Amino acid sequence: MTSRSKSVILFLSGIVMGILIIFQLAFKENDKKQQNKSARAAFYLPKVPDEMNFAGEKVPLERWEVNEAFDRELIYNYTNYGHISYILKLSQRFFPVIEERLKENGVPDDFKFLCVAESNLQNVISKVGATGFWQFMNYTGPEFNMEINKNVDERYNVIKSTDAACKYLKQAYAKFGSWTAAAASYNCGQGGYNQQAVFQQTKNYYDLQLPDETNKYIFRILTFKYLITNAKEIGYTVNDTNGYDPFDTKDIIITASVPNLATWAISNKTTYKMLKLLNPWMRGRSLPVKPGKSYVVKLPAD
Repeated sequence: MTSRSKSVILFLSGIVMGILIIFQLAFKENDKKQQNKSARAAFYLPKVPDEMNFAGEKVPLERWEVNEAFDRELIYNYTNYGHISYILKLSQRFFPVIEERLKENGVPDDFKFLCVAESNLQNVISKVGATGFWQFMNYTGPEFNMEINKNVDERYNVIKSTDAACKYLKQAYAKFGSWTAAAASYNCGQGGYNQQAVFQQTKNYYDLQLPDETNKYIFRILTFKYLITNAKEIGYTVNDTNGYDPFDTKDIIITASVPNLATWAISNKTTYKMLKLLNPWMRGRSLPVKPGKSYVVKLPAD
């Protein structure tokens, strides 16, 4: 056999091997797709509960449109595993302080799930500028006793913003006579809710045709209530051992201006980074304090 013939044979052998490898990879990819398809086919969908309430007010799940609206939000959020798992971890850190403030203000405990619906228990900023756990705008925050400026923004303070939300919700409850309506008005505003209620001649949330986002809003809150309350029963494995613990802190009261927060943090045996993590309402590098004013600052307990 000539050297040229050997080269041709080796070349053809290489082509055949390449084709076999391509087929093998294609087969594996197809097998993976079939496995994923089988997994989706066996996908568990949570069942809408027979009964549910919000803040002690019955949800009329016997009505088909109410049942399906809740079902939609339940399916959409349940299948977002990473999203729900992270909220479950955060809830173990932040629910205790939110629950305490709701109780102190005389607002039903279920409103902690409204906070989840608003911000997923994170200090986020929306596209329109709503900020913090309870998503207040900069022009509405001061109406509810929150200071907002370049150095201090109490929308980022979970205690102050929860108290502010409670004040709003109690006003709305007094106006509409329903905690469900109060919660819905948190989304569309008391004026917007009242306008629709007057036109449609009912204040009952479940009988009103509202803006699309508000139509879904209560069912989003109910979904978080159901998923978080029944997490273990429906397959989520976040528990007391792998959730996030509340911060272990001590309170320091500041009554005089702090020109350099980094220096102040070091003098108090911590770091500027930790100071900002525990006090996200501090927005600048200094903290001006007006006469007669004071701030409660959280520092690591140890």
